[in-house]
Amino acid sequence: MSAVSDRLPAFPWDKLEPYKKTAAAHPDGIVDLSVGTPVDPVPELIQKALIDAADSPGYPTVWGTPALRDSITGWVERRLGAREVTHRHVLPIVGSKELVAWLPTQLGLGPGDRVAYPRLAYPTYEVGARLARADHEVYDDPTDLDPAGLKLLWLNSPSNPTGKVLSKDELTRIVAWARSHGILIFSDECYLELGWEADPVSVLHTDVNGGSYDGIVAVHSLSKRSNLAGYRAAFLAGDPAVLSPLLQIRKHGGMMTSAPTQAAVVAALGDDEHVRLQRDRYAARRTALRGALLRHGFRIEHSEASLYLWATKDESCWTTVSALADLGILVAPGDFYGEAGAHHVRVAFTATDERVRAAVQRLT
Repeated sequence: MSAVSDRLPAFPWDKLEPYKKTAAAHPDGIVDLSVGTPVDPVPELIQKALIDAADSPGYPTVWGTPALRDSITGWVERRLGAREVTHRHVLPIVGSKELVAWLPTQLGLGPGDRVAYPRLAYPTYEVGARLARADHEVYDDPTDLDPAGLKLLWLNSPSNPTGKVLSKDELTRIVAWARSHGILIFSDECYLELGWEADPVSVLHTDVNGGSYDGIVAVHSLSKRSNLAGYRAAFLAGDPAVLSPLLQIRKHGGMMTSAPTQAAVVAALGDDEHVRLQRDRYAARRTALRGALLRHGFRIEHSEASLYLWATKDESCWTTVSALADLGILVAPGDFYGEAGAHHVRVAFTATDERVRAAVQRLT
């Protein structure tokens, strides 16, 4: 066990504990804006679907029910601009983090193979490469990378942590470059339905991929758009030549979404109204926090989509974290996401309306 754990970096969130204690000591309590975990209720129609499927004594299948696959293919075509998506083009997964962490291993990557991801990025991309003992590197523009030995290219738009969105033209250029070098693209699009100042586009859109899914897979999650982080509900969509062997591996590994969760996903993907209502909640919180941060002397960069504000005072991120903790506000230091974030903090707007109002008042 130690041989495996020794490959991994120190768990970054442990470093935030002292600041969390400081923030929690505020007379009016902590406002935790550090982790983007949903706080609003699971929509009733999704809860009902879960409850109705609660009597599920048998094992679920890894590929999911036909109804689940129908709901995914329908949503991918309706929402992402994909065409001719069949059951072979989709695969349910047990939350997106599990997939990110174990994908390089499941792809058979190892020493000498290279995995690349954005310079500012979700730390689990690196963790996945380390677990597989593959080499890993960061990029500003992936087309500047040396393609030799590059086996897996992670895209993330909208970005966590910055909220930056890749345009349709940028995605088209990157997909064409990767294909010309035989590089597999996995595009993490978990925040795609949370665009504020931009309209995020999927690599599955026909304008991006030319109507072919060769060499591309998109990762989607219901954690944010449907408040289902506790359900562990996500899926892949894209190249069947990639998804088919992954399905077989995951069958052997027992990586199956529970039957009640599968039923809940069918309900969630079939309803757009609850997504609209949740977007409205987040939009109001974003507007309030953004204004308060600007008045407090912060500069907001990117942040045109996702659930975060990428904020800076041009000082060490830990200086900012400490100062905000003294106000009872906990945020994530930017260096959790790479050295390039050393002067930024990530501010989530996933707190309740009451806690957001408290944060605004303290920042004023």
